[in-house]
Amino acid sequence: MSANTRDAQKHAHMPSDVSPELSWFDRFATSAAHFASRAWFFALCVLLVVLWAPTFFLVGTVDTWQLIINTLTTIITFLLVALLQNTETRSDEATQDKLNAIAMGLSELMTHVADIHERGELHDDVAELRKAVGLEATESA
Repeated sequence: MSANTRDAQKHAHMPSDVSPELSWFDRFATSAAHFASRAWFFALCVLLVVLWAPTFFLVGTVDTWQLIINTLTTIITFLLVALLQNTETRSDEATQDKLNAIAMGLSELMTHVADIHERGELHDDVAELRKAVGLEATESA
């Protein structure tokens, strides 16, 4: 096993390495994602547009009227993207941690089977599988 592989495995997260405690921001982002993923949130957005449309007659100018909805929707979109990215990143990391645990467990089982049945080619597969653990930290996009 190469030094890079050992380093990647040392730094690879496993489910037991993850703290069950969420920061206040993570809890807030999770709540926001839950809130924004409901049908009634979409209905609320549609209602916002429906209520905005007739305000043209109150505002009087097209530029101001469009600026109001553009500013409001841009702010909402900007904030939601930041919050939803937080929950997506945490979900991706949790999935990767689970995959690392499965790969390590499977490699241990494969090593045990290879030792019992004296199958050298299985040891090569084990080496490749172990190289994959923690690869997410070193692989470029």
